[in-house]
Amino acid sequence: MKKVSVVIPVYAAEKYIADAVQSALGQSYQNFEIILVDDGSPDASIEICKQFTDPRIKIVRQNNRGASAARNNGIRHAQGEYIAFLDADDTWVPEKLEKHINHLETSPDVGVSFSYCTFVDEDGKSLGLYNATEYKVITPGAILCRNPIANPSCLVTRRQVLEEIKFQQERNGIVEDCYFDESLRQSEDAECWFRICVKTNWKFEAIPELLATYRLHSVGNSANLLNTLDSWNQMTEKARLYAPQEIAEWEQPAMAYTLRYLARKAVSMSDGSMAVSLSHKAISTHWRILLEEPRRTLVTLTAAYLLCLLPQPFYLGIKKLGLKVISTSQQRRILKDQFRRKSQTIVSSGS
Repeated sequence: MKKVSVVIPVYAAEKYIADAVQSALGQSYQNFEIILVDDGSPDASIEICKQFTDPRIKIVRQNNRGASAARNNGIRHAQGEYIAFLDADDTWVPEKLEKHINHLETSPDVGVSFSYCTFVDEDGKSLGLYNATEYKVITPGAILCRNPIANPSCLVTRRQVLEEIKFQQERNGIVEDCYFDESLRQSEDAECWFRICVKTNWKFEAIPELLATYRLHSVGNSANLLNTLDSWNQMTEKARLYAPQEIAEWEQPAMAYTLRYLARKAVSMSDGSMAVSLSHKAISTHWRILLEEPRRTLVTLTAAYLLCLLPQPFYLGIKKLGLKVISTSQQRRILKDQFRRKSQTIVSSGS
Protein backbone atom coordinates (compact mmCIF):
# COMPACT_ATOMS: atom_id res chain seq x y z
CA MET A 1 0.00 0.00 0.00
CA LYS A 2 1.54 3.27 -1.11
CA LYS A 3 1.44 6.22 1.26
CA VAL A 4 -0.69 9.30 0.63
CA SER A 5 0.30 12.67 2.08
CA VAL A 6 -2.77 14.78 2.84
CA VAL A 7 -1.86 18.49 2.93
CA ILE A 8 -4.29 20.78 4.78
CA PRO A 9 -3.53 24.54 4.93
CA VAL A 10 -4.97 25.97 8.15
CA TYR A 11 -5.92 29.61 8.53
CA ALA A 12 -8.89 31.06 10.45
CA ALA A 13 -10.86 27.83 10.09
CA GLU A 14 -11.86 27.04 13.68
CA LYS A 15 -15.50 26.55 12.64
CA TYR A 16 -14.67 23.88 10.06
CA ILE A 17 -11.25 22.32 10.67
CA ALA A 18 -12.43 19.49 12.95
CA ASP A 19 -14.82 18.21 10.26
CA ALA A 20 -12.08 18.40 7.62
CA VAL A 21 -9.57 16.45 9.72
CA GLN A 22 -12.16 13.90 10.79
CA SER A 23 -13.15 13.28 7.17
CA ALA A 24 -9.49 12.58 6.36
CA LEU A 25 -9.05 10.26 9.35
CA GLY A 26 -12.22 8.40 8.39
CA GLN A 27 -10.89 7.21 5.04
CA SER A 28 -11.23 3.56 4.07
CA TYR A 29 -7.69 3.77 2.63
CA GLN A 30 -5.57 3.94 5.77
CA ASN A 31 -1.95 4.36 4.67
CA PHE A 32 -1.70 8.14 4.87
CA GLU A 33 -0.21 11.00 6.78
CA ILE A 34 -1.94 14.31 7.46
CA ILE A 35 0.19 17.44 7.28
CA LEU A 36 -1.56 20.41 8.87
CA VAL A 37 0.20 23.60 7.83
CA ASP A 38 -0.49 26.39 10.31
CA ASP A 39 -0.36 29.50 8.12
CA GLY A 40 -0.12 31.84 11.10
CA SER A 41 -3.76 31.20 11.97
CA PRO A 42 -5.08 33.91 14.33
CA ASP A 43 -7.88 31.84 15.87
CA ALA A 44 -8.20 28.53 17.74
CA SER A 45 -7.82 26.35 14.63
CA ILE A 46 -4.51 24.79 15.69
CA GLU A 47 -5.68 24.23 19.26
CA ILE A 48 -8.56 22.25 17.81
CA CYS A 49 -6.14 20.30 15.62
CA LYS A 50 -4.05 19.41 18.67
CA GLN A 51 -7.03 17.59 20.14
CA PHE A 52 -6.56 14.86 17.53
CA THR A 53 -4.04 12.35 18.85
CA ASP A 54 -3.65 10.16 15.78
CA PRO A 55 0.11 9.61 15.19
CA ARG A 56 -0.35 10.11 11.45
CA ILE A 57 -1.01 13.80 12.04
CA LYS A 58 1.80 16.31 12.11
CA ILE A 59 1.64 20.09 12.37
CA VAL A 60 3.97 22.37 10.43
CA ARG A 61 4.08 26.08 11.28
CA GLN A 62 4.89 29.14 9.19
CA ASN A 63 4.24 32.86 9.25
CA ASN A 64 1.15 33.86 7.30
CA ARG A 65 2.03 33.59 3.61
CA GLY A 66 -1.18 32.33 2.03
CA ALA A 67 -2.61 29.01 0.86
CA SER A 68 -0.06 28.50 -1.93
CA ALA A 69 2.87 28.82 0.47
CA ALA A 70 1.13 26.49 2.93
CA ARG A 71 0.61 23.85 0.25
CA ASN A 72 4.24 24.22 -0.89
CA ASN A 73 5.43 23.78 2.68
CA GLY A 74 3.22 20.73 3.13
CA ILE A 75 4.52 19.13 -0.05
CA ARG A 76 8.13 19.70 1.06
CA HIS A 77 7.36 17.83 4.30
CA ALA A 78 5.39 15.07 2.55
CA GLN A 79 6.69 11.50 2.54
CA GLY A 80 3.99 9.91 0.40
CA GLU A 81 4.14 8.80 -3.23
CA TYR A 82 0.76 10.44 -3.69
CA ILE A 83 -0.27 13.94 -2.63
CA ALA A 84 -3.83 14.93 -1.75
CA PHE A 85 -5.03 18.41 -0.87
CA LEU A 86 -7.87 19.16 1.50
CA ASP A 87 -8.92 22.70 2.30
CA ALA A 88 -9.72 23.33 5.95
CA ASP A 89 -13.39 24.09 5.24
CA ASP A 90 -14.04 21.13 2.92
CA THR A 91 -14.65 17.43 3.58
CA TRP A 92 -14.25 14.06 1.89
CA VAL A 93 -16.48 11.01 1.73
CA PRO A 94 -14.86 7.93 3.36
CA GLU A 95 -14.04 6.17 0.06
CA LYS A 96 -12.34 9.12 -1.61
CA LEU A 97 -8.67 8.19 -1.21
CA GLU A 98 -9.34 4.52 -1.94
CA LYS A 99 -11.04 5.34 -5.22
CA HIS A 100 -8.32 7.77 -6.33
CA ILE A 101 -5.44 5.45 -5.47
CA ASN A 102 -7.12 2.59 -7.32
CA HIS A 103 -7.66 4.91 -10.29
CA LEU A 104 -4.01 5.99 -10.38
CA GLU A 105 -2.67 2.48 -9.80
CA THR A 106 -4.68 1.11 -12.72
CA SER A 107 -4.09 4.08 -15.06
CA PRO A 108 -0.33 4.51 -15.51
CA ASP A 109 -0.70 7.47 -17.90
CA VAL A 110 -2.92 9.45 -15.49
CA GLY A 111 -0.99 11.80 -13.24
CA VAL A 112 -3.88 13.71 -11.66
CA SER A 113 -7.09 12.00 -10.57
CA PHE A 114 -9.94 14.28 -9.57
CA SER A 115 -13.54 13.84 -8.52
CA TYR A 116 -16.78 15.74 -8.75
CA CYS A 117 -17.94 17.59 -5.65
CA THR A 118 -21.06 18.81 -3.90
CA PHE A 119 -21.35 22.54 -3.25
CA VAL A 120 -22.43 23.39 0.29
CA ASP A 121 -23.18 26.68 1.99
CA GLU A 122 -21.29 28.20 4.93
CA ASP A 123 -23.24 25.97 7.34
CA GLY A 124 -22.46 22.80 5.39
CA LYS A 125 -25.93 22.44 3.85
CA SER A 126 -26.00 21.09 0.30
CA LEU A 127 -26.97 23.69 -2.28
CA GLY A 128 -28.19 20.99 -4.66
CA LEU A 129 -25.45 22.02 -7.11
CA TYR A 130 -22.42 20.04 -8.20
CA ASN A 131 -19.18 20.39 -10.09
CA ALA A 132 -19.48 17.88 -12.92
CA THR A 133 -17.11 18.61 -15.78
CA GLU A 134 -18.26 18.42 -19.37
CA TYR A 135 -14.64 18.00 -20.52
CA LYS A 136 -13.69 14.41 -21.23
CA VAL A 137 -10.10 15.38 -22.09
CA ILE A 138 -8.51 18.05 -19.90
CA THR A 139 -6.47 20.42 -22.09
CA PRO A 140 -4.71 23.73 -21.37
CA GLY A 141 -7.68 25.49 -22.95
CA ALA A 142 -10.10 23.66 -20.65
CA ILE A 143 -8.11 24.74 -17.59
CA LEU A 144 -8.02 28.38 -18.71
CA CYS A 145 -11.66 28.58 -19.76
CA ARG A 146 -13.49 26.55 -17.16
CA ASN A 147 -10.99 24.93 -14.74
CA PRO A 148 -12.88 21.61 -14.49
CA ILE A 149 -11.24 20.88 -11.13
CA ALA A 150 -13.47 22.85 -8.77
CA ASN A 151 -10.82 23.18 -6.07
CA PRO A 152 -7.73 21.35 -4.74
CA SER A 153 -9.84 19.24 -2.35
CA CYS A 154 -11.11 17.32 -5.38
CA LEU A 155 -7.82 15.83 -6.54
CA VAL A 156 -5.06 13.36 -5.74
CA THR A 157 -1.82 13.56 -7.72
CA ARG A 158 1.32 11.54 -8.08
CA ARG A 159 4.25 13.13 -6.26
CA GLN A 160 6.25 12.70 -9.48
CA VAL A 161 3.90 15.07 -11.33
CA LEU A 162 4.60 17.87 -8.88
CA GLU A 163 8.32 17.23 -9.01
CA GLU A 164 8.26 17.70 -12.78
CA ILE A 165 6.74 21.20 -12.56
CA LYS A 166 8.48 22.54 -9.45
CA PHE A 167 10.60 25.67 -9.50
CA GLN A 168 12.82 27.32 -6.94
CA GLN A 169 12.52 30.65 -5.18
CA GLU A 170 14.75 32.33 -2.63
CA ARG A 171 13.16 33.57 0.57
CA ASN A 172 15.16 35.13 3.39
CA GLY A 173 18.34 33.66 1.97
CA ILE A 174 16.88 30.15 1.73
CA VAL A 175 16.17 28.50 -1.64
CA GLU A 176 12.87 26.62 -1.52
CA ASP A 177 11.19 24.18 -3.91
CA CYS A 178 7.82 25.57 -4.98
CA TYR A 179 4.90 23.93 -6.76
CA PHE A 180 2.20 26.59 -6.44
CA ASP A 181 3.02 30.19 -7.32
CA GLU A 182 3.01 32.09 -4.01
CA SER A 183 2.67 35.47 -5.71
CA LEU A 184 -0.89 34.54 -6.71
CA ARG A 185 -3.53 34.81 -3.98
CA GLN A 186 -6.32 33.69 -6.33
CA SER A 187 -6.23 31.41 -9.39
CA GLU A 188 -3.06 29.79 -8.00
CA ASP A 189 -4.54 26.30 -8.29
CA ALA A 190 -5.62 26.84 -11.92
CA GLU A 191 -2.12 28.09 -12.75
CA CYS A 192 -0.61 24.93 -11.24
CA TRP A 193 -2.95 22.62 -13.20
CA PHE A 194 -2.24 24.63 -16.37
CA ARG A 195 1.51 24.25 -15.80
CA ILE A 196 1.08 20.49 -15.44
CA CYS A 197 -0.89 20.43 -18.72
CA VAL A 198 1.70 22.28 -20.76
CA LYS A 199 4.93 21.08 -19.12
CA THR A 200 4.31 17.36 -18.63
CA ASN A 201 2.82 14.42 -20.50
CA TRP A 202 0.62 13.35 -17.59
CA LYS A 203 -3.13 13.15 -18.11
CA PHE A 204 -5.87 14.58 -15.90
CA GLU A 205 -8.84 12.25 -15.53
CA ALA A 206 -12.07 12.50 -13.56
CA ILE A 207 -13.79 9.99 -11.34
CA PRO A 208 -17.44 10.94 -12.00
CA GLU A 209 -18.51 10.59 -8.38
CA LEU A 210 -19.28 13.12 -5.66
CA LEU A 211 -16.34 12.42 -3.35
CA ALA A 212 -15.84 15.86 -1.75
CA THR A 213 -17.79 18.83 -0.50
CA TYR A 214 -16.78 22.34 -1.51
CA ARG A 215 -17.92 25.10 0.83
CA LEU A 216 -19.00 28.29 -0.91
CA HIS A 217 -18.64 31.48 1.10
CA SER A 218 -20.34 34.76 0.32
CA VAL A 219 -18.55 36.64 -2.44
CA GLY A 220 -18.77 39.97 -0.62
CA ASN A 221 -19.07 42.90 -3.00
CA SER A 222 -18.30 44.08 -6.51
CA ALA A 223 -14.73 44.94 -5.54
CA ASN A 224 -14.12 41.24 -4.82
CA LEU A 225 -15.23 40.38 -8.35
CA LEU A 226 -12.83 42.91 -9.82
CA ASN A 227 -10.03 41.55 -7.61
CA THR A 228 -10.76 38.09 -8.98
CA LEU A 229 -10.48 39.46 -12.51
CA ASP A 230 -7.17 41.14 -11.67
CA SER A 231 -5.88 37.86 -10.25
CA TRP A 232 -6.88 36.04 -13.42
CA ASN A 233 -5.00 38.59 -15.51
CA GLN A 234 -1.97 38.19 -13.26
CA MET A 235 -2.15 34.42 -13.66
CA THR A 236 -2.24 34.58 -17.46
CA GLU A 237 0.70 36.99 -17.52
CA LYS A 238 2.70 34.53 -15.40
CA ALA A 239 1.70 31.66 -17.67
CA ARG A 240 2.66 33.64 -20.78
CA LEU A 241 6.31 33.40 -19.71
CA TYR A 242 6.43 29.61 -20.06
CA ALA A 243 3.50 28.93 -22.43
CA PRO A 244 3.25 31.86 -24.86
CA GLN A 245 1.67 29.83 -27.64
CA GLU A 246 -1.10 28.40 -25.47
CA ILE A 247 -1.87 31.79 -23.92
CA ALA A 248 -2.00 33.46 -27.33
CA GLU A 249 -4.45 30.81 -28.53
CA TRP A 250 -6.74 30.78 -25.50
CA GLU A 251 -6.44 34.19 -23.86
CA GLN A 252 -9.47 35.81 -25.48
CA PRO A 253 -11.96 32.96 -25.07
CA ALA A 254 -10.67 32.30 -21.56
CA MET A 255 -11.25 35.93 -20.63
CA ALA A 256 -14.82 35.67 -21.93
CA TYR A 257 -15.50 32.55 -19.89
CA THR A 258 -14.02 34.21 -16.80
CA LEU A 259 -16.22 37.28 -17.30
CA ARG A 260 -19.27 35.05 -17.64
CA TYR A 261 -18.33 33.21 -14.44
CA LEU A 262 -18.03 36.54 -12.62
CA ALA A 263 -21.38 37.61 -14.06
CA ARG A 264 -22.96 34.56 -12.41
CA LYS A 265 -21.25 35.53 -9.16
CA ALA A 266 -22.72 39.02 -9.50
CA VAL A 267 -26.17 37.46 -9.96
CA SER A 268 -25.70 35.48 -6.74
CA MET A 269 -24.80 38.77 -5.03
CA SER A 270 -28.00 40.34 -6.42
CA ASP A 271 -25.94 42.96 -8.27
CA GLY A 272 -27.91 43.09 -11.50
CA SER A 273 -26.12 46.01 -13.13
CA MET A 274 -22.71 44.42 -12.54
CA ALA A 275 -24.00 41.08 -13.87
CA VAL A 276 -25.32 42.72 -17.06
CA SER A 277 -22.07 44.62 -17.59
CA LEU A 278 -19.91 41.53 -17.13
CA SER A 279 -22.15 39.46 -19.41
CA HIS A 280 -21.90 42.05 -22.17
CA LYS A 281 -18.12 42.20 -21.77
CA ALA A 282 -17.94 38.41 -22.02
CA ILE A 283 -19.82 38.38 -25.32
CA SER A 284 -17.93 41.34 -26.80
CA THR A 285 -14.60 39.78 -25.80
CA HIS A 286 -15.33 36.47 -27.53
CA TRP A 287 -18.71 36.39 -29.29
CA ARG A 288 -18.27 32.72 -30.15
CA ILE A 289 -19.11 31.92 -26.53
CA LEU A 290 -22.73 32.20 -27.74
CA LEU A 291 -22.10 29.33 -30.18
CA GLU A 292 -19.79 27.27 -27.97
CA GLU A 293 -22.02 27.32 -24.90
CA PRO A 294 -25.30 28.98 -25.88
CA ARG A 295 -27.38 27.68 -22.99
CA ARG A 296 -25.02 28.73 -20.20
CA THR A 297 -24.33 32.10 -21.79
CA LEU A 298 -27.96 32.97 -22.46
CA VAL A 299 -29.07 31.75 -19.02
CA THR A 300 -26.46 34.01 -17.39
CA LEU A 301 -27.48 37.00 -19.50
CA THR A 302 -31.19 36.37 -18.90
CA ALA A 303 -30.69 36.02 -15.14
CA ALA A 304 -28.79 39.31 -15.09
CA TYR A 305 -31.58 41.18 -16.91
CA LEU A 306 -34.34 39.57 -14.85
CA LEU A 307 -32.52 40.62 -11.68
CA CYS A 308 -32.50 44.20 -12.95
CA LEU A 309 -36.06 44.31 -14.27
CA LEU A 310 -38.27 42.12 -12.09
CA PRO A 311 -39.55 42.81 -8.57
CA GLN A 312 -37.52 40.75 -6.13
CA PRO A 313 -40.30 38.27 -5.11
CA PHE A 314 -40.90 37.34 -8.77
CA TYR A 315 -37.20 37.09 -9.46
CA LEU A 316 -36.58 34.84 -6.44
CA GLY A 317 -39.34 32.50 -7.56
CA ILE A 318 -37.82 32.18 -11.03
CA LYS A 319 -34.35 31.74 -9.52
CA LYS A 320 -35.54 28.89 -7.30
CA LEU A 321 -37.09 27.13 -10.29
CA GLY A 322 -33.94 27.69 -12.35
CA LEU A 323 -31.71 26.17 -9.66
CA LYS A 324 -33.91 23.08 -9.57
CA VAL A 325 -33.57 22.68 -13.33
CA ILE A 326 -29.78 23.11 -13.15
CA SER A 327 -29.53 20.61 -10.26
CA THR A 328 -31.54 18.00 -12.16
CA SER A 329 -29.43 18.51 -15.27
CA GLN A 330 -26.19 18.13 -13.31
CA GLN A 331 -27.39 14.96 -11.59
CA ARG A 332 -28.39 13.50 -14.95
CA ARG A 333 -24.93 14.28 -16.35
CA ILE A 334 -23.22 12.66 -13.36
CA LEU A 335 -25.24 9.46 -13.82
CA LYS A 336 -24.43 9.48 -17.54
CA ASP A 337 -20.72 9.93 -16.84
CA GLN A 338 -20.77 7.12 -14.26
CA PHE A 339 -22.43 4.78 -16.76
CA ARG A 340 -19.91 5.73 -19.44
CA ARG A 341 -16.98 5.07 -17.10
CA LYS A 342 -18.34 1.69 -16.00
CA SER A 343 -18.85 0.71 -19.64
CA GLN A 344 -15.27 1.67 -20.47
CA THR A 345 -13.99 -0.33 -17.48
CA ILE A 346 -15.93 -3.42 -18.60
CA VAL A 347 -14.61 -3.14 -22.16
CA SER A 348 -11.03 -2.65 -20.93
CA SER A 349 -11.19 -5.64 -18.55
CA GLY A 350 -12.71 -7.78 -21.31
CA SER A 351 -9.94 -7.00 -23.74
